[in-house]
Amino acid sequence: MTLHHIRLELAREVDAPHGDPGDGYDLVMTLDEHSRLDAPALLAAPERTRVRRFRDGETLAVGQLTRGADGRWVLDFPGEDADAVGFRLESERFVPGEYVSLAEPGGPMRPYRVALVQPLDRT
Repeated sequence: MTLHHIRLELAREVDAPHGDPGDGYDLVMTLDEHSRLDAPALLAAPERTRVRRFRDGETLAVGQLTRGADGRWVLDFPGEDADAVGFRLESERFVPGEYVSLAEPGGPMRPYRVALVQPLDRT
């Protein structure tokens, strides 16, 4: 299993017609050979995942990627109301230029562009 650093940056939307590379998430998680979230590996070692919410160079929250009771993947920020829920994260390909949708509690689904995918280690 290989851990990857994945950077998601806000993609083009009404309030950000050119997107916003200063608004996004850094993820550390395992990917399978098809560049998709490796669910079995993540479920076997969830403590190896990390998620960071950032805006304008500032870290807003740090947490882990977890699987919710409803089966959806959640960017879980303990003690925060800013958890984000992924839309079909398990079927998305994490390759630069692809898009991933995330929603914060009570907020709309927002598009994020995969800006970086970098292997971190091999275990």
